[in-house]
Amino acid sequence: MRSLPLLRSLPPICSLVLLMGLSAVPQVARADVLDAMNWARLRGCHSGATRARLRIDPRLQNAARRLAAGSGLHQALAAQGYLASQSAALHLSGAVNDAQIARAFTTDYCPTLTDPAFREVGAERRGRDVWIVMAAPVPMPAAADAASVSRSILERVNAARAAGRRCGARYYAPAAPLELNAKLAAAALAHSRDMARHGEFDHRGHDGSTPALRVRRAGFGAFRVVGENIAAGAMTPKQVADGWLASPAHCENIMDARFTEVGMGYAANLDTAAGLYWTQDFAAR
Repeated sequence: MRSLPLLRSLPPICSLVLLMGLSAVPQVARADVLDAMNWARLRGCHSGATRARLRIDPRLQNAARRLAAGSGLHQALAAQGYLASQSAALHLSGAVNDAQIARAFTTDYCPTLTDPAFREVGAERRGRDVWIVMAAPVPMPAAADAASVSRSILERVNAARAAGRRCGARYYAPAAPLELNAKLAAAALAHSRDMARHGEFDHRGHDGSTPALRVRRAGFGAFRVVGENIAAGAMTPKQVADGWLASPAHCENIMDARFTEVGMGYAANLDTAAGLYWTQDFAAR
């Protein structure tokens, strides 16, 4: 059995925290923050780009409440299980009404407000202060997309095998393409679900199982050699395939000419920092 490399690749979260002070006025109007933001986003900030309206997300509403209570942006998002590819937190202080909010955005913060990546928002108002969280969710593949995800990874893997590749210090000559195997995919999915369920990142299963044992359990039958790659945090087929190919040990499994069949599986747990857990099982009869 081949050595079983690990891969952890967490998606970047870019955050921007903006603090603004607004002049106080005698009366505090009840501002509809979302309407004011959308007015500024769609009409107040001039640009030729087509923009979608921001929409309220309950998780970002809760994240804004956490900001108001003193939490940091990343902690507030993580507490809601919200995986953001991009995020921004804004604190407007002073007597705030619709016109003031819109004016503050259009005066100094159009680049942030009109960023097309931002589609979702949450806001918390307490007296003269408003906390706002804008975010772009990480596009996570749905379970129903498993077949297309596997094909996408396979295309990248087989392209590397066809061309030949250097994995660290070792060069691998071109190799025959791998074929998808449903039994290996079942073994891979079972381990991804196990890692996601327990929030653990390891080749050894929560029940003590090894890759070889999981392949046997899946009904693959007799095999000459088995290998496994795992990853946590990658959010797309491209990210996980590119991450494996960039890692010498994972790349060696992918380029090993002895392997003839492969199966992939992934599972999600939004209560963990990784979010998505991936397994790639190789074998040859």
